[in-house]
Amino acid sequence: MNPQLKLLKFFGLLAAVACLSATSDSLASEGASRLPDWLNAHVGAGTGEIAPKVLERARALYLEQVSQGKVRSACYFAMDATRPNDLTDGASGGRFYIICEAERSFRVISSGHGGGRNLHGVANFTNGRRCAKNFGNALNSNLTAGGAYLTSEIKTSFKGYYSVSPKQDALLTRSFVQFDGIGETGNARERAIGGHASALVSGICMLKKPDSPYANSDGFVPRGKLVTYAGGRSDGCTSWSPSETPQVLSMVKDNPTTLYIYPESKDIAAVSKAVAAGQSPTRLGLYWNASCLQEIGVPRFWPKETLEPIITKFVQDHPAPPPRPVPICERSP
Repeated sequence: MNPQLKLLKFFGLLAAVACLSATSDSLASEGASRLPDWLNAHVGAGTGEIAPKVLERARALYLEQVSQGKVRSACYFAMDATRPNDLTDGASGGRFYIICEAERSFRVISSGHGGGRNLHGVANFTNGRRCAKNFGNALNSNLTAGGAYLTSEIKTSFKGYYSVSPKQDALLTRSFVQFDGIGETGNARERAIGGHASALVSGICMLKKPDSPYANSDGFVPRGKLVTYAGGRSDGCTSWSPSETPQVLSMVKDNPTTLYIYPESKDIAAVSKAVAAGQSPTRLGLYWNASCLQEIGVPRFWPKETLEPIITKFVQDHPAPPPRPVPICERSP
């Protein structure tokens, strides 16, 4: 081939690559600033809607990770932890968002918030079922930490047997999606923060069942009552209702995506400052769900640098009693 023709083709290829890169950057920039009309229709403060600031940040995180090649999923997640979870009619509040722009799909499902802990006489950072007042990223705090996350591997573990009829048992296995945090949430893996179904087996006794693949060396398995808590609290993880969890798991299996949880520490600090000064957060351009803000008063963020030493000292000063043997099952729980 003519050397000049080879050179022209080489520079043409470079130009094409540059053009593709520029187009991608342009689309990312345009996508972050321009909201599609169909998605804009879901923005608001009402039931089943997403707050503008939450969507803006979730979308920006997703586009950033896509542009960096860390995410290829067509969908991304968001959570608004300032919204109520346990509604007055007994239903769980929708505040976890599944957004798939290519399919023009927007879905809202339930999600619990971190229950926190009460270190009696030292610090109380517990949360009620309906609204979260306390947030944080400290180890063993059981608090939700807002910010940026990426979904990672899925681990499934056996939780125990439970009764479905007088003569029949079923078993519960629960899958856990590990989250990797970015920035302030960077210790998510250390904190074992992720997502799972809001279900567990409670009131455990040990049942003789040597034929079970989950039996211990003595042939016993844990058995109790199945408890679901879609309208309840978690240990800091994101918990979805058992019926909605399979969809989330199928979306992130071997296909990581982004999750943005609102509020971050900076949001909590700004809203707290406004409330303390008797100012309206909304008028200052700040966001918090109005119903929950009225209920909790002043929100608080507990940074790990402050809270972890307090928790560590409390545990040292209040050692756990020796574990008691789990009782043998005598009758159906």
